[in-house]
Amino acid sequence: MSTKSKPRSIASQLILLFTLAAVLLVAFGLGIFYWLVVRHAFAEDNAVLADKLTALSADFAASGPKAFAEGLRSHRADQQTPFWTRLLDAEGKIVGETPGMNHVLSPGVFPPGEKSPLTMQNPKDHRAAGKLFSLAAVEEQFNGQRYTIQLAQDRTSDEKVERNFGYLLLIVLLCSMFASRWIAGTVTKRGLRPLEEITQTVHRIGPTHLNERVAATGWPGELQPLALAFDDMLERLNDSFTRLSQFSADLAHELRTPVANMLGEAQVALTRERSSPEYRATIESIIGECERLSGIVDNLLFLARADAAREPVACKWFDARTAAEKIAAFYQMIADDRHVSIRCEGGGQIYADPALFERAVGNLLDNALRFAPEKSCVSIKLAERPAVFEVAISDHGPGIGPEHLPRVFDRFYRAESSRSTEGTGLGLALVKSIVQLHGGSATIESELGKGTTVRLFFPKPDAPRHPANLSEQRAATAQS
Repeated sequence: MSTKSKPRSIASQLILLFTLAAVLLVAFGLGIFYWLVVRHAFAEDNAVLADKLTALSADFAASGPKAFAEGLRSHRADQQTPFWTRLLDAEGKIVGETPGMNHVLSPGVFPPGEKSPLTMQNPKDHRAAGKLFSLAAVEEQFNGQRYTIQLAQDRTSDEKVERNFGYLLLIVLLCSMFASRWIAGTVTKRGLRPLEEITQTVHRIGPTHLNERVAATGWPGELQPLALAFDDMLERLNDSFTRLSQFSADLAHELRTPVANMLGEAQVALTRERSSPEYRATIESIIGECERLSGIVDNLLFLARADAAREPVACKWFDARTAAEKIAAFYQMIADDRHVSIRCEGGGQIYADPALFERAVGNLLDNALRFAPEKSCVSIKLAERPAVFEVAISDHGPGIGPEHLPRVFDRFYRAESSRSTEGTGLGLALVKSIVQLHGGSATIESELGKGTTVRLFFPKPDAPRHPANLSEQRAATAQS
């Protein structure tokens, strides 16, 4: 079995990256500083060595080999001196030297003598007897004889200072690393504190606490979009839960009435012996209630599939006027019974699912005929717009109050007016779902005593139309 790896922490990553960046920056700065200091110290030592060698050359020229050698031998062996000097003749024999120098530095370890003026850049370094020396030599002439002055500078103390300075910088680097780790942890913890507060708010949210909000004010600029998006999500969830609760209550109320009617009629029929016509009337009444239940269930299933985007939408181009006239002909008998006329106006090609289009327009037409007054007219107006195809169904019924218009497309919602005496309150919701499946929208306009108009907007596809296909679809629609 494969075990899931522990998710990486943002705080640990930030701390690690900040610490590494700080340590690298400090190490680079300290390295440059150490290099500059050491370089400057060696440059000063070389300058002092060159000045000393120049002074010895001048002293040799002024006093001569004998006096110069006597001066070198005058130093005591136990006397600490940073410079060790030796004078050699032309044959390489020692004329004079600092006492004890030959035991540490033989004449052969020195570089060849330079001629005046000195051009010494980097003296030769030599380690002997646990000490570090910088060696230099210069050739001098006296009474036609060639001499060589060898000079050794003891840099052991300087090397020790440089080593101690390096250790100090290393300690500073280690302290900087720990300080960077602490600073990074403190800053990261403070920076991520808003996320902890958001997490605590989220933990408090539940089905009974959907009114909790993160409250975007006061958050850092990077977290404000997250807080706003989270509050918007909570608002949508709260609205969805409210609608779901209302829908459940409405559904229970809607189903309870026909079930109670059927149960009551059946119980009444069984109280005593009845004639065949009475039983037949009871069964027909129960069948009517069953058909009503079947219609409610069918519409609810359609709305559920539409919400889950599982309702198939087979869109194609067809003639809207022909389809509208076909629907009007189907409802003409109902219109004649109610002494209402149906008029179709406009036309054009619409891109939609013919079956769903027929269902949506049929529901609106049935609803309009139910509330249209006698000797009035219900109109179906079709119009092509630049980006959409508009279908408008109008009647001259009692209308709907403005306070009800925002909710007429909700499921099971029926306005407390003359228009709510019949139906289940699913017709307009079903129509809206059909239009939304096509990517369109639906609007309603109504005024008490003057009638109602419902407009459906079906969007046009981006692809260009093909006249040949349109001709074939017109012919197929006409034949159907």
